[in-house]
Amino acid sequence: MPASWRWHGRRAVIFDGTTVSMPDTQENQAAYPQSREQLPGLGFPVARLGGLVGLGSGAVIGYAVAPCAGKGSGEQSLLREMLPLLEPGDILLADALLATWWLIVGAQRRGVDVVMMQNGNRTTDFTQRQRLGAKDHVVEWRKPLCQGRMSREEYDAWPSSLTMREVEFKGRTLVTTLLAPRITPASEVDALYGARWNIEVDWRTIKVTMEMDVLRCQTPDMIRKEIAVHLLAYNLTRWCMACAAYFAEVLPRTLSFKGAKRILAIFADELRHCLGKRLSVMFSTVLGAIASLKLPQRPNRVEPRAKKRRPKPLHLLTVPRQQARQEIIEKRAAYGVN
Repeated sequence: MPASWRWHGRRAVIFDGTTVSMPDTQENQAAYPQSREQLPGLGFPVARLGGLVGLGSGAVIGYAVAPCAGKGSGEQSLLREMLPLLEPGDILLADALLATWWLIVGAQRRGVDVVMMQNGNRTTDFTQRQRLGAKDHVVEWRKPLCQGRMSREEYDAWPSSLTMREVEFKGRTLVTTLLAPRITPASEVDALYGARWNIEVDWRTIKVTMEMDVLRCQTPDMIRKEIAVHLLAYNLTRWCMACAAYFAEVLPRTLSFKGAKRILAIFADELRHCLGKRLSVMFSTVLGAIASLKLPQRPNRVEPRAKKRRPKPLHLLTVPRQQARQEIIEKRAAYGVN
């Protein structure tokens, strides 16, 4: 990435999770069980995805898939699995659920800094420890007690404490390993964490625009392939947007993903049949069209998480579909209806 796409010359990476559903087959149910709140035959298998997304480009750097329940299925486990994908000098952005001692130390061991929301289970007292400014200080987080899955030797290999900076800005308390207030003042740390919201939009784009919300394959192996192909197509579109942004000297996230996908679909046949110099001209035309798709600037945008369009007034399916069909057939037979 060009230097202008980075934060203080460093790559910022966002982590978050989401879920996708799939056809209700025995194989899918065995690998990705439905919610326990739903009766057998009435729900759909659900898989949890955790992803690392580049803040500058919007590309998916890595992802992991797991069931929504059971050991190793939480977002903390998925992030722990993907820590090796991070590079020294990266900055990891994540929400309060991931602000745990073990994950932060794991990131530090790879030369990665973190910016996260303060975990609600932790008390922040700005009158304690080394004060850096108004509601800005450095504290020591003591190592938690030994976890059951870890041997005593493994536990002792971890450091005894973790130096963290806790800062509150405009009512939001953040924790970070960026300890120098002159280089990274509280306002910049807060603005960087505010950019974490981009991954929420990225997941919506992948699930809605790329149509990955409801998968179609009948077996877990094909489900994993289907997810991989969706993310591959998403990254290829992001690559075209990055090329267009580079030549237009704009940021990739200022361009419309949906518009870029539409342009690539329109020009797909032309690009397939172009040869030689004509291909270069066609590709430049496509990049120029993508670069013109600038999104409107909407700072501090607020939208309710609610739908205006009402759903159709259909009853919920409360018994397995085959049983519901049989009941309809029996009622028709009772009234002499074919």
